Amino acid sequence: MTFSLAELCICTSAETFRGDGELMVTSIGLVPRLAASLAKSSFEPGLMMTEGEAFLVSEPVPVGPRGDYKPRIEGLMTYERVFDIIGKGKRHAMVTPVQVDRFGQMNISIVGGYDRPKTALLGVRGYPGNTALNSNSMFVPSHDTRTFVDGEVDMVGGIGYNPDRWPGGRKPPFLDLRRIVSNLAVMDFGGSDNAIRVISLHPGVTFGHVQENTGFELQKVDALGETAEPASDQLAVLKRLDPHNLRATIFKDNPPGRPE
Repeated sequence: MTFSLAELCICTSAETFRGDGELMVTSIGLVPRLAASLAKSSFEPGLMMTEGEAFLVSEPVPVGPRGDYKPRIEGLMTYERVFDIIGKGKRHAMVTPVQVDRFGQMNISIVGGYDRPKTALLGVRGYPGNTALNSNSMFVPSHDTRTFVDGEVDMVGGIGYNPDRWPGGRKPPFLDLRRIVSNLAVMDFGGSDNAIRVISLHPGVTFGHVQENTGFELQKVDALGETAEPASDQLAVLKRLDPHNLRATIFKDNPPGRPE
């Protein structure tokens, strides 16, 4: 069975939502959105998703032009309700930070020093409260030392497990960083002091290659294996969720998931 690297990342990212039940999903970007949609369509039907604005839907809305497709509305997600859900820790977000460090601190704000940044981006937005109270996962399309940085990120927007940031080791009780899926590997926060740990390598990738493209020393599980291939039924669902094959644009030249 053939599959693309994008499809591998989507199916692997979908697993981050397994066991969530009735949580609101915030999936920013094509891979996170298709991953959450795949999870809801396959094994987590209780996930709460909107059609992109304010209405909850009973099935994920396909990406791209929809023709005569009409979303299956089942409820209303008002702006006030969103904040109520976030405040109660009932959301799982999958995001793509500009930088992430070994303890999962995320940056979407600036690149460079705070006083004279090279690039100004989105600002911290709702990251501090979201990461303190809700589950978070990440998708990183380009695994390199510019994203996985040495030391701390240039500006901490999403909080992480850095022990130096938590006097006495008193981390927020609801801090829940799940997994990171990159174009090279899958990682969690099961290392010492909740540092990033590699739990699987994508086909054809070595741990040494992942380490060379990471700005800090990585930890890994003892039995480091290969990321599971997408199942045929998952690929069939993806074709329905992405009928225009927009997933082929995620990585340049749409590389295969298993290099020849």
